[in-house]
Amino acid sequence: MENFDQIFTLLAQKEGISLNLDILETGVLNIITLVVILIYVGRDFLGSILEKRQKEIIRGVQDAEERLNEANRRLTEAQKQLTQAHVIIDEIKNETIAAKKVLLEADADQSKKDLATRFSRALATFRTKEQQIFLEVKQQIILLVLKRTAARAQQTFGPKKQAEALINETINKLEGELL
Repeated sequence: MENFDQIFTLLAQKEGISLNLDILETGVLNIITLVVILIYVGRDFLGSILEKRQKEIIRGVQDAEERLNEANRRLTEAQKQLTQAHVIIDEIKNETIAAKKVLLEADADQSKKDLATRFSRALATFRTKEQQIFLEVKQQIILLVLKRTAARAQQTFGPKKQAEALINETINKLEGELL
């Protein structure tokens, strides 16, 4: 900040800022001469460097365009492969679902067959047991009837031969009807 103040102080003492029109004093001619010499002498040197640089830049741009094109081709191919992979995944999912359905239907059919077989066996067992019980009850009833008949016949007829004949005849009739 102190230097800044000093600049304004110096300008105020020297009567301000003025324009110097003397060409030799200002050095403009020297600067122009230097620029012309540099352009004349350095034109070939700078031209060849600039041409090399331009060629390198063009080559770099072309390489970049080729890499871009190759990357775009790879991207397109990758997208095609991705689409194919999605199609294959969808097919696998559909096949899996169809296989599950077939397996479930097969399991259901097998379960129905197993249940039908078990039910048939249970029904046959039930009918067999029913017949056995019916036969046992029938035999017990026959024995009870025979015992009561024999007991009544003995009470009614006593030890007579007619009683025996009547009992045997009744037994024969009952056996014929029951069997």
